[in-house]
Amino acid sequence: MQKVHGSVKLALFLLCCMGAVVLAVGAPVWAAPKVMKYGHFQPAKLDQPKHAAALAFKNYVEANTKGSIKVEVYPAGQLGNEVTVIEGLKLGTMELIVLHDGPISTFYKPFMLYAIPYLFDDQAMAWSVVDGPFGKEMAADMVKKTGVRMMALGDNGIRHFTNSKRPIKSPDDMKGLKIRVMPGPIWSKLVESLGASPSPVPWGELPAALQQGVVDGQENGVTNILAASLYQSQKYISLDGHVYSWHAYLMNDKFFSGLTPEEQQVVLKGIRIAKIIHRGMTCAQDLNAPTMLGSLGMEVTPLAPEQVAAFRNKAQPAVRAWVEEQIGKEWVEKLFSAVEAYKKEK
Repeated sequence: MQKVHGSVKLALFLLCCMGAVVLAVGAPVWAAPKVMKYGHFQPAKLDQPKHAAALAFKNYVEANTKGSIKVEVYPAGQLGNEVTVIEGLKLGTMELIVLHDGPISTFYKPFMLYAIPYLFDDQAMAWSVVDGPFGKEMAADMVKKTGVRMMALGDNGIRHFTNSKRPIKSPDDMKGLKIRVMPGPIWSKLVESLGASPSPVPWGELPAALQQGVVDGQENGVTNILAASLYQSQKYISLDGHVYSWHAYLMNDKFFSGLTPEEQQVVLKGIRIAKIIHRGMTCAQDLNAPTMLGSLGMEVTPLAPEQVAAFRNKAQPAVRAWVEEQIGKEWVEKLFSAVEAYKKEK
């Protein structure tokens, strides 16, 4: 019995020694997942393009990186206001945000040129320009100058004028109206050029400002009109399509560069999927604006091309000149050249 007991002791000793050797040469180490905080500003509902796209991105990336990346989605501004998320993104305390166009020019001024009114005839033209050489050149310039990587642009809707007073069919109908605009001088310049009075109001305060009559109207895409129930205080919408608005998918470049090549490819594919979902849902709402908003009690006024031209002739030269004063002519001329190139191809 003593011999058997001694053999057992010897076997256990040898096993312990083998285990020590395995640990010394390197046992498998299970790394903690890389956490990607993903913030956006739309409600946490699947009928909201930003949120539907965010969940699709999360599911795709987590499944295809086998858990090496964990995506935490924070909807409805949970990570803070525009200033907070921009600073967080630049500092690396947030990894990915989807931000509406207004605040982007506060840290990268050339982006303001997308607010020059009446640039694009339709979604096909807009997507071709921002996805093509022009958009890629701008994204490369942004990451170089800011450390923020512009991964893609999703639609924030085609912006139209709404108000509580009367239908708008021509620039003359804008006179005397007080129109809410996003904070930023370019939006004020647009409204002023059409003869109305601009009033900058933060997004979160807009529904109350409309309900209380602080402003007569505002300008936004269908998605945002639905998300904030603006139709409750706005009787009229004119489908002038003055600006094709964007949601930029912005990522901290150090975080992206720190991913493995395989993880980077998964993230890039996930962004493309999110962009397609985002654009598709927003585009469907834009094109169905007469039906959707009409059913909610709004009086919808479509505009013919010649009517839109009257708005363009009033607004575009003034806003373009202002943008050129702010950022120079180079980027503006490149954008208009890209638009003209698209028209020639078609």
